[in-house]
Amino acid sequence: MNSTEQLLSINNLHTGFRIKDTYFDAVDGVSISLKRNEILAVVGESGCGKSTLATSIIGLHDHNKTRVEGEIIYKGINLAKLDEEKFNKIRGEEIGMIFQDPLSALNPLMRIGDQIEEGLAFHTKMSKEQREKRVFELLDQVGISNPKRIAKQFPHQLSGGMRQRVIIAIAISCKPNIIIADEPTTALDVTIQAQILDLLKDLQAETGAGIVLITHDLGVVAEVADRVAVMYAGQIIEEASVEELFANPLHPYTRSLFNSIPQMNSENEKLQVIQGIVPSLTNLPRTGCRFSARIPWISEGMHEENPTMHEVSPGHLVRCTCWQHFHFESEEGGITR
Repeated sequence: MNSTEQLLSINNLHTGFRIKDTYFDAVDGVSISLKRNEILAVVGESGCGKSTLATSIIGLHDHNKTRVEGEIIYKGINLAKLDEEKFNKIRGEEIGMIFQDPLSALNPLMRIGDQIEEGLAFHTKMSKEQREKRVFELLDQVGISNPKRIAKQFPHQLSGGMRQRVIIAIAISCKPNIIIADEPTTALDVTIQAQILDLLKDLQAETGAGIVLITHDLGVVAEVADRVAVMYAGQIIEEASVEELFANPLHPYTRSLFNSIPQMNSENEKLQVIQGIVPSLTNLPRTGCRFSARIPWISEGMHEENPTMHEVSPGHLVRCTCWQHFHFESEEGGITR
């Protein structure tokens, strides 16, 4: 299987939400790609645009309130320009989505088996008997024992971990080329979380799908990702392989994220925090370095006026030049880790 084949190419994507009569970009000029057999993690705090990027790829925005511009190229087609009827043929069959909250993503009035079967009925020519057999196969594949009993149950009768497995079964039912997993383990306990991550890795190994993993958990990233894009205030601010990013984080925001993780061997009992918060859509600075307000001890002259991505080593890109001058407030200066 060709692991270098490019499945998805996003170029200068802007997704703006209408507030009163003005559109404000939650995803602002994002360019990124996904290869076959790759897990690309998109990391950042809540409110930085990760989920908006995910829903832009799969076309789940209200077109009356949202403006999507730029390119999301899949098989030579720009998904950003597709009408709903054409998108419906791709969504589910070729691009699957694992939603963050399985309880709100599942229909409370439909049995589990019927919900998994729905996509198969829409996208395939399987008979009713074949679809039922496939439902049981899928439930078994995602680690649910006694699939015939579970298929007859309703979402409220299942635990959180079971519901998340059902959502994964729906997402993979048609063996899509791309799976978008939006915080798939957030509401789960650590044991179930590990099982879900193992399941994602197994599915990817079996189908060769490309996975976009949206998360704020760097532990999850370290465990499953091949490549990482760090997102802040609607922009990708650093991109690298998982090994390179963990060994050599450069952007002040990336380094601050790593610095805020509790360390078992640290003598410092005080937890590091990142000053301030991600600015709201309406207050987002559209010029200059968007992270500068949260590192005020770095002078304005150290930032670019219009920050761009720089390739500092093969495959490692960083936005703005401020990374060269960054130090934590408690340090004297220079790049120290």
